[in-house]
Amino acid sequence: MRLILTRHGETIENKMGIIQGHLPGKLSKLGKEQAKKLAKRLKNEKIDFIYSSDLARAADTAKEIAKFHPIIPVEFVEDLRERYLGSFQGTKTNEIHDDKIHLLESTERHEDIETNVELYQRINKFFNFVLNKHPNNNVLFVGHSGAGKALVCSIMNKSPNDIKTIENLSNTSVTIYEIDKDKNCKTFLFNCTKHLD
Repeated sequence: MRLILTRHGETIENKMGIIQGHLPGKLSKLGKEQAKKLAKRLKNEKIDFIYSSDLARAADTAKEIAKFHPIIPVEFVEDLRERYLGSFQGTKTNEIHDDKIHLLESTERHEDIETNVELYQRINKFFNFVLNKHPNNNVLFVGHSGAGKALVCSIMNKSPNDIKTIENLSNTSVTIYEIDKDKNCKTFLFNCTKHLD
């Protein structure tokens, strides 16, 4: 399977430093421009299936890409959603008290916050499903930075604890892997944003 991974365009919430998690997010003016540039970059790529997070910021980015691939199936799925951050969602990162910030990094379950282990398990299960369903296809995932980092860990056979060591995925960055049925992986591109220059 050839897998292209991208992240949604910049959101208004990104600009304001607001934690989004499972909130829909709204593409900013720049984010919409980024999505259009990404779509043009991918217009000549062979893509057989598009899977996108169902959250608006990713879905709107996927719809922009799909304009150049009108007959390709697009499926909006909860499995590709960003990590669920519970009561932190909708708050600004600089407003979180120091005694609470560690909860975002904790490996243990705290109230309603999805742990990195749970995020990894969710993403890994979906990745294995797609790999089994489309072993010889070209697939595009449109998602988020945190979920994307979990996916990179899954593809590279790393552990959930390695999520925090993966480089943050930039808005509309392009990452390309080739993965065989045994999950042997070749990286062709990682976190590339040359289309935004």
